[in-house]
This record gives sequence, C-alpha cells and structure tokens, in this order.
Amino acid sequence: MSPILTIFLLITGWLAVAGAMLWGLMRISRHHHPHVQPKPQDIPEKPVTGAVNAH
Repeated sequence: MSPILTIFLLITGWLAVAGAMLWGLMRISRHHHPHVQPKPQDIPEKPVTGAVNAH
C-alpha cells in the first residue's frame, strides 16, 4: 500500500469511529434526558363588570 492511501484510510477510519461514538452519545443522552414541560402559569381572571355594554 502506498503511504498516501494508508494515511487516507487512517483518517477515514478515525472519522468513522468518531462519528459513530458521537452519534451513540447523542442518542443515549437524548434517550435518557427527562422531558420537562413547564407548568402553565395561572392567569388570574379579571372581574367582568360592565362587559355587556362595553362599546
């Protein structure tokens, strides 16, 4: 094998392993991350006085 092909295969293999590890890490962290939904804030209702004839 030529040295250029060897270096190319080393770099390509390293990138493939790094990408697979990153994909696995992201998959695990997304799967185990709890989904927190914010509680809806209670909006106090305004008193309805004179709303019938409010023009």
